[in-house]
Order: sequence, then structure tokens, then C-alpha cells
Amino acid sequence: MYATVVFPLALNTLYTYSVPNVMIQDVSVGTRVEVSLKNKLYAAVIVSLQEEAPELYKAKPILSVLDTSPSVSLIMLDFWKWVADYYCCTLGEVMTIALPAGMKLSSETSFILNPEYDGDFMELGDAEFLVAEAISIRHSLSVSDVQAIIQQKSIFHIIKNLLQAGVIHVRETLIEKFKPKKITVAILSSHWANQMDKIGEAFLLVEKSSKQTQALLSYFQLSKNRNTEIPLTDIYHLAGVDRSVCNALEKKGILNLVEKEISRLGKPDIVEVEEIHKLSPLQTDVFHKIIDYFDKKMPVLLHGITGSGKTLVYTHLISRVRQEGKQILYLVPEISLTTQTVQKVQKYFSEKVLVYHSRMNNNERVEMWNAVKTGTSIVLGARSSLFLPFDNLGLIIVDEEHDPSYKQQDPNPRYNARDAAIYLANKHNIPIILGSATPSLESYYNATKGKYGLVELFERFGEANLPEISIVDLKKENKDDRFDGIVSFELKQHIEEALANHEQVILFQNRRGFAPTLLCKTCGWKAMCQNCDVHLTLHKITHRLSCHYCGYKLPLLKLCPACGSQTLEEIGFGTEKIESQISELFPQARLARLDMDNASTKAAMESILYDFEHRLTDILIGTQMLTKGLDFAHVSVVGILLADALLRYPDVRAGERAYQLMTQVSGRSGRREKTGKVIIQTYMPAHPVIRETEKHDYLSFFQRELEERKKFLYPPFYRLIFIEISHKNPAKADAAANQLSIILKEKLTNRVLGPAPGAIPRLRGQYIFQILIKMENRPLIIQGIKRFLLDSKRMLYDIKTYRDVKITIDVDPY
Repeated sequence: MYATVVFPLALNTLYTYSVPNVMIQDVSVGTRVEVSLKNKLYAAVIVSLQEEAPELYKAKPILSVLDTSPSVSLIMLDFWKWVADYYCCTLGEVMTIALPAGMKLSSETSFILNPEYDGDFMELGDAEFLVAEAISIRHSLSVSDVQAIIQQKSIFHIIKNLLQAGVIHVRETLIEKFKPKKITVAILSSHWANQMDKIGEAFLLVEKSSKQTQALLSYFQLSKNRNTEIPLTDIYHLAGVDRSVCNALEKKGILNLVEKEISRLGKPDIVEVEEIHKLSPLQTDVFHKIIDYFDKKMPVLLHGITGSGKTLVYTHLISRVRQEGKQILYLVPEISLTTQTVQKVQKYFSEKVLVYHSRMNNNERVEMWNAVKTGTSIVLGARSSLFLPFDNLGLIIVDEEHDPSYKQQDPNPRYNARDAAIYLANKHNIPIILGSATPSLESYYNATKGKYGLVELFERFGEANLPEISIVDLKKENKDDRFDGIVSFELKQHIEEALANHEQVILFQNRRGFAPTLLCKTCGWKAMCQNCDVHLTLHKITHRLSCHYCGYKLPLLKLCPACGSQTLEEIGFGTEKIESQISELFPQARLARLDMDNASTKAAMESILYDFEHRLTDILIGTQMLTKGLDFAHVSVVGILLADALLRYPDVRAGERAYQLMTQVSGRSGRREKTGKVIIQTYMPAHPVIRETEKHDYLSFFQRELEERKKFLYPPFYRLIFIEISHKNPAKADAAANQLSIILKEKLTNRVLGPAPGAIPRLRGQYIFQILIKMENRPLIIQGIKRFLLDSKRMLYDIKTYRDVKITIDVDPY
């Protein structure tokens, strides 16, 4: 038997290995096996089994089987293959993001003494002698051990000399990365557990030690006089003792101290399960329409305005699926949404809602993988949770389906979780619902064409109404001398009124930092990054100029480095500057800022949102992190400080993104009885997107945007593939891009646009050129073009000059 396997590497081909007879009963498709590739050991996954040996090479044997049952199901392997094929990447790249790092294992290199070496170590060089002597004493050394012994990082030449002299061998060992979490628990010994009526005698054994007495009392207090396992840390905390005291109790035969594996995933925080709130008559009608579409095996788009109670509808759908004993995957675009969403869903279900996202550590991910595989009911997560091993999936929910965070930007595979979820639901033959107040153009178009079922919810839940939106023309504000550069007179009045009524305010500006750049008014010098063709952003809190792409930093400048003048001026404004100015305008208000500078960790983000939700903050200033479907009861005013910045972005989706961001952030206002107020500040009050946002008119926006897309051959009428060619040498990047363009245009002709320099021509020291392919929206044509593109990429790499050029393919970009 032979097994074809996939490695967690970006390899263009799969390799086949022979299965030793003793392992034939243990292997199956989806099983992890230990195999060797180029003298390194890997944990690979079997993708097929066959009796035919490979023709081009002699198959090496599988070294060991790592699983007792397949880690990856047939459906999930098919899903991996679809992602690799659709997004023009390798199967190994999909495996890399799909499997937790703790399941991929890693090969560790070590050096051992050659038993046949009979020479004298004294004949070796000084460094070689030290290494050989150490190996003879310790039997084995790792790479880091050798580096420590000779006190230098580069050890290649020393190892090479020892290998050539026949002193050592190199050994590869597969290292298990996953480590179960263990704690020590105390449990009453069987001697005393069987005669609880005589437990007083146990206290006589410790009467001379007050600490032991206190520890034993604490055990019984925590166990409530039952023979249960109590973590030692709980006894330490309650009794004020350490391990030595508990060890003494074990020696006296009173307690047994046992090491135990525990889950890192925790248990539900609630004791009593609440009854799910009843749906309103309109929501009930929507619910039944969704079920009807589910019965027709159609994906459903739920277009519900902000605050319409989409989460409550989802909860009723979850309850229905749970009654069938099936699993639910609830996708959210950002981890900032997980806490609020978990709180909303968890209170209705006894089993713990598990959360999966990119900021979990490797051990937590492995435990999550195992929990899902063994049947965990409800999983809420970001895009990567699509790859969890569901065996009994019954429903997929894609909340805020329009959000660009569902699109993976880097590295491969550059997949869109919303689109991939639809394929996965189809493979499992289960229903899927996409929800949004501002659906993506493609999803709404598919719904209007009957590809998806369309269900609409245009009424806010309870007594709430949509907020009133007011447009402030900044040209008039400047003319009337009422504008201070950030806050208009009208917005200032509404903030004052909200604060006087003990209500909350959100201020939105999609740019972090203090100011986007620093400009010399004398000579025109601008602070630029040395690695990227972008301005350095001014951060006054850290007293630095920073690049938000590569991390390059400069100390804050007082003099122009070009002309030496002191006329350096801050251009534009970000969230940091807004916070500074708002604190001066409203000194009594409690402010907080939500952006990647001060909410880069999940804990920091949750802390900021918790304070705002519990009214410990009056004004929250933030970037697009504020627009992610968060629910705050007491926000009465939302200010969008400069809408123009959203509309001027050089992107085919700029208008769509601007409408979505403005509508979503507006939807944070007035979510209870009182109608909220939204102020949009702009120099372009007549812009159609701003007018459509003002009127909450999604349909007009959709129809106008659709006409433009049709006219200029953009999605949903045409499909796009974006190709990026990069290299540290601009001439080589340019030449490679032109050569690839020539190859592509031979067959694809005018479907190929470019090459052209990137929107940011240089990024992280790499010069970037771009090619765009526009394709008719016909599956056979798209499939053929993808195959030709991959062939063209290989043809370019066949030219020796271009082998070190990086080519990135992005299917369905933006």
C-alpha cells in the first residue's frame, strides 16, 4: 500500500510513501503520519491511499502513525482541496492555517557521537573539540546547545567539519508541541473517605501544626465535606499555606496529591439558563421565511437594519438546531465582537459557547480542535474557525457578512470566509445564513437573482427607531469661522446635550495616531518611512513617528532634517489628536480611545468596551473597530468626523465600504427608546453615498453602485484576480512583472490590465508591481484562466533570473 501525503509546506506537488505491512491496519485518509522529507521529519496528513507505487522515484516508508483515528475528515479534506484550487495556492498552505501548530509537530535537529569514530579529539580545532567533548559527555546536543557552547550563532562550518571528520551524526526527532494543562489536586485518602464519621481523628494528627490544621479545614470548606478533588492553589489561597504543608498532609496519609489534566477552555459562567426572549411579530415572520428557505436548501441573506434584533433570530435558529443534537458554527468578523455575542447567546444554553480566534495560544487551539471533534455544540469564532473538525454540523451563521475582515490578506490562502462558508455548508448539506445591515453588493445581487433566499427586517427591535442623520458642510463651517479643525459647531452642541443628559457619545475617525504626517512649511519636507513609500504617522503619546506597515520608528523631530527650520506642522488628524482636543473641549467627560494602538490585545479591547458598556466612559473615540455590530444601550450621539477620507480611497469598493462604515457606526446610536443623532462632517455634502447614508437608503445605493460596476466590468458582473510581483530590486520586479504580463496576454488578451506600480510602490523594502485580470463570471472560463495563470507563474520561475521574485495571487481581492 502507498499513501500520498500533504505537508504543512508551500509545495507544488504531493509526495507518496510506502506503508509498512505492520501499519496497514492503522492508516486511513485524514490520518497524521511521521515521514521524512529532505532529511527532516514532518507530521503529514494522508490525502489518498493506493496500491500503485510512484513512477518517478522510490517511495520512502512511513516512519510511524500519529493518530488512532483520522484527524481530518473526508469532508474537511475536500474543503482544503477546494480552498487551494479556488484561491490558487498549494494544499500545504491550506493545511498550515487549518491545523493548529500543536498538531503539526516539528522536527528538532540534534547531534550524536559516531560510534565508529576512533580518532583523537585533540586533533580537532578548538571549537570542534569543545563540541565533540560535550557530545561525548551528554550523548546528544541540540543546535541551541552547540551555539551556547561555542558562544556564537553561526555553527554551520563547525558542524560541517565534524561531519567530514566522521566524529558525529545528525539526528532528527519529531517533537510534540502540544502540552496538556495540568494541575495538582488534593483528594481525601480512601482510609479517611471510608470513615467520615471518624474524621476528627485526622485533625488530632495535625493538632501540633496550625498551618496543617488550617489547610485541612480549608480542604473541607472547599469540598463542602464531600470527597471531591480540590486544586492545591485554592487551598493555598484560602489557608495561606504553601506546597510543603500539603506534602505533610500527604505523608500523614490524610490527603492524596494527584496531578490531573484540565481543559484550558473553561466552563459556562452561568448557573441558570434563561428562557429565550420571544420574537416580535415581524421577527417571527422573518424566522418562518428563513426556515422555508432552509427547507429549499438555499443559503439565506438576512438584511436587517441596525438594532433590528438579528442576534435574537440567530439564537432561535441555534435553539432549533440544538434540539436536533447538531453543532453550530457562528462566524463573526472580529474578536472584538466575540465577548458581547457570547454573552447574548450563552445565557440561553447550558453548554459552554466556545470561542476560537487567532489570538489563542497553540495549546488552546489543540484543545479547541479536540473539543469540536468530540462534539462541542456551539462554536463562535473568526474566519479560521471554518477549518475546525465538525463531524455533526447543523448550521453556519455568518454575522456582519459584508465585513472585509472575513477576507484573509496574508499569507496564503487568501480566502474569503463568507464564500468558503457557503461551500462548506453545501458539502455538509446544511443551512447557512448570512446577516448584515449593509450587505455586500455581491450577496445582495445573488439574493435578487434568486441564488440566495432574501429575508428583510426593516424595523428596530422594541421601541427603538433609526437615528436621525444630519450632514454638516465643513466648507460652510469654515466660512462662518465655527470649525476648529475637528469638531463642528453642531456636533459640539449635540455632545454637550448628551453629556448633560448623562448619555454617551461615539466619535469615529478611521485613522489612528495623532496626525498622518509631519510637513516642513519652509522646504516641503515630509516625514517618510525608509522602507515604505508612505508617510510616518505622528504619535505624541510615544513621542515617535511610526510606519504602520513595517514598524519603522523615528523620535519626534523639532527641526526639519532637510533645511533645519522649526516650521514643522502636523497635517491632518487621527484618533489620538481627537482625544486630546475633546479632552480640552469637555474636561469633565471621561474619554476612551479604541484603536490598534491601545487595544492590540483581546484583554485590552474587552476592558475598553466593558467600561463603555457599563457607563464608566462618556465619550468613546475610535476607528473602524467601533463599527463591528457592537450594542450599547446609552449612546445618543455618533459623530463621523471626516467622511471624505472614506470616499477618496483608491479602491473599486471605496463607495461600498464608506456606505457600510458610516451606516454601521451610525447604527450604534439610539438602540433603545430614545432616537439617536448622527452627525456626518464632510466637504462633499452632495456626494451620492453621503446622501444615501443620510436617508438610510440601501436600495438606491445598491442600484447606483451596481450600474457603475456593470459599466466598468467589476464584480458581481466580472470576477477579478489580483497579481502582485515584488522584489527588493525595482528593476528586477518591473522586468518580471512585464514578462509575466506578456505571457498572460498571449492567451488572455485584454482581460489583463497592467503591470503598474503598486498603490504603495515600495513596502517593507520590496518594490511592488501589480497586474489585474478581469474575467467573465462563467465557471469554466474562470477555472481555465486560473490554470493558465498558475502555468504562467511556473513558466516565469523557469527563467533563472526571476526565481527569487515573489508572486502573490489574490482571487476575489478587496
